Amino acid sequence: MKRGLLPAQAMLPPELDGRSANILREIVEEYMASGEPVGSRTLSRRLGQPLSPATIRNVMVSLTEAGLLFSPHTSAGRLPTEKGLRLFVDGLLQFGALSEDEQKVIGHSLEARGRSLQDTLTEASSLLAGMSDAAGLVVAPKGEGGIKHIEFVALGGNRALVVLVGADGHVENRVIEIPAGTPPSALVEAANYLNARAMGASLPDLRHRVGAEMSENRTVLNSLTAEVVESGLAIWNGERGESGGTLIVRGQSRLLADVDGQERLVAIQTLFDRLEAQETMLRLLELVESSEGVRIFIGAESGLFGTTGMSVVMAPARNEANRIVGAIGVIGPTRINYGRVVPVVDYTARILGELLGQA
Repeated sequence: MKRGLLPAQAMLPPELDGRSANILREIVEEYMASGEPVGSRTLSRRLGQPLSPATIRNVMVSLTEAGLLFSPHTSAGRLPTEKGLRLFVDGLLQFGALSEDEQKVIGHSLEARGRSLQDTLTEASSLLAGMSDAAGLVVAPKGEGGIKHIEFVALGGNRALVVLVGADGHVENRVIEIPAGTPPSALVEAANYLNARAMGASLPDLRHRVGAEMSENRTVLNSLTAEVVESGLAIWNGERGESGGTLIVRGQSRLLADVDGQERLVAIQTLFDRLEAQETMLRLLELVESSEGVRIFIGAESGLFGTTGMSVVMAPARNEANRIVGAIGVIGPTRINYGRVVPVVDYTARILGELLGQA
């Protein structure tokens, strides 16, 4: 197996001999490709071995009795259970490798200079969705980094761009409204005032420090410059450093591609609702916090989404100091192409960790 798969590789059960393992593998791979129950005649053609459909049926019965397969009431074919999928992932799955071109695409897509943190995370989520044909997830923990520099740039009219550079080198931009006729000197003075008080402080700390000065009338700012300062700090209110973090999901529509029936539609809607919950975001971070690489949660294993028939493939993004700076992953149906998704998530997490962790 490729590096990074957690939990540790599972050994095949002693009762699962080579022939049974091959048949289970073929059933799972056919199921992942088609989403349909797999019958003995289909397996006989796929195996390319001198096994009769009757022999294959006997093995399928044994696998069913072991809880690895089940038979839908509408078909004589078999589908893997979550237990069977787990066994396949831990002991039978062979992971592919990303080509050099794919690695370059991921690297170039994420390392655009001057891009805001939010844009970088959004690009990573979209990239995962496209490469996995599922929904891409990116979770960034609560921002507690210090501020290196703040600048105001006039845009004309009554607008200005606030440029915030973090101590980690990341740049975030916001457009604010300023009083009409604000001179450039007021923007420079506002930036100098904030930079003198930032000194590596977090945004909430800087906001508290400036607010205390202004409430006590201890600033040397005129009313126009003070208004620019207040607008520049307020634009990040509730976005940076004061919430549990950021969760970005892209490609949700891919989860609806194979949905048929009202029950499955309701289950997917419940999934969307849970993804928007703050507790889900924090739990996702907790799930990968102790991981060194990719973790796969099949069905209800994560404890996040109930029995919605979904799998989550997540990996921590760590900086050079091995501190988690985020978590990325993919969520899709349990028949997601794990062999493809795992190396994509693994490599993207490493690249994102390097970018977000640069000092």
